[in-house]
Amino acid sequence: MKKHQIIFVSSLIFTLLFYNEAPGINLSIFGVMLTLLISYCFQEKLVKRSHLVLVMTSILSSFAFAWYGDFASFLAFALSILFLQFKTQDGELKILQIFPLVFLNAITSLGRIFIFKQWLPERKNHNDFAKKLVAFVVIPVIFLGLFFIVYSFGSSHFSSLFTDYTLDIDLPELILIAILGFYVSFSFWNYWVPDTCYQYNPMLNNEFSNISEIKTKSTFSFLDLDFERKSGVVTLVLLNIMLLVFIGTYNYEQFFEIKDTVVKMSELSAAIHERVNSVIFSILMAVGVILFYFKGGFNFDREAASLKKLAKLWIILNMVLIISAVIKNTEYVSFFGLTYKRLGVYAFLILAIIGLILTFYKIVKQKTNAFLFNQMVWYFYGTILLCSYINWGNIVTNYNISVSKGVEPVFLSGLNFNDEARRTYFSQNHLNGEINELMREKMIKNYQNSTFLSKALYYEFIEKRK
Repeated sequence: MKKHQIIFVSSLIFTLLFYNEAPGINLSIFGVMLTLLISYCFQEKLVKRSHLVLVMTSILSSFAFAWYGDFASFLAFALSILFLQFKTQDGELKILQIFPLVFLNAITSLGRIFIFKQWLPERKNHNDFAKKLVAFVVIPVIFLGLFFIVYSFGSSHFSSLFTDYTLDIDLPELILIAILGFYVSFSFWNYWVPDTCYQYNPMLNNEFSNISEIKTKSTFSFLDLDFERKSGVVTLVLLNIMLLVFIGTYNYEQFFEIKDTVVKMSELSAAIHERVNSVIFSILMAVGVILFYFKGGFNFDREAASLKKLAKLWIILNMVLIISAVIKNTEYVSFFGLTYKRLGVYAFLILAIIGLILTFYKIVKQKTNAFLFNQMVWYFYGTILLCSYINWGNIVTNYNISVSKGVEPVFLSGLNFNDEARRTYFSQNHLNGEINELMREKMIKNYQNSTFLSKALYYEFIEKRK
């Protein structure tokens, strides 16, 4: 199937699925259709294990969105299909480039649609085209029209077959959906990669290619390599000492300092979030320091052994800091229960540990800075998939109820996909989430009363309330 044919087929399917419908099962069906079309049309390019994994995650993410219909499942769905398309058609480009390319094509597609020679096949002029047009279109239409007029006068029932009905179609909406479907299909199947992306793609490689040049190249023109190396050693010595002091004071304040028992929960929460935020910024700056010093020549400099040891120590100390934050967040959960934000802290801290491990590996194996970002994109993507496949709202609700922490009615009513557990708990304890509860039940009713293509399947398995 040719590219322009795929675009038109996708546009037609999009229009049929989304006309007079809200995003729901229809988006999942469209996602499965795109995945199958990619697998069929580009099957000769699906040669790597990563391609098979992306096909599977695209299908699973489509099902996840059909079930939940929330933002997390939509993000996983969109990333999965975009990654699959990108890695199939332009496998040599680094995955980092997909983000600017999506933004770029979202804008340029508005103009490229009208450059027909780029996506429509050239038509060859044949001498018998006019003959075919007259023979197969003009003459049959003329005779059909004449005989319709004659037969209409002879039979009112025959005439009524073509005149006594009206089409129940919202024409403006149909046109807008068709235009949107064509725009989405065109941008997806005929996306544009500027030559600049191919030119700069080697800069995103995981391995250094010009080692001899990198060894003799300093960061600043006014400092030679020897002074820059010594500057790095002094900097990392001071940073390690400062971090050791910070870890000591941080852990003392977190675990040993006697706190006023009258402190409000909101104040304690704010204090803990402030300390976690400081850890987050510390980790980000720590990685930045490593990337600054090991972006080039010091990876291969034999005289930079001390710098490498100090950098490794710096990474290990930051891991200790993360572990302290994990322990404190766990203690916080045991006192006050789970929330989305506390789960988010766990997710970030785990990603931070992975980032530091990859940074350590980068130094040991002499990888480029781009290696770290190339790898972290996939770990971030995996985190999004995990968030979209698991019902975290129900986990939070059941955990908090089991430990009798964080069971305020308004809070429970604000969690997603916990309806059975929440309803059971409220009925047993005569509690109510007030306005949040009313809004939640109204949303459930709206989903249950929507048409099939606009549904989220999760709500079909929730008991209906009158």
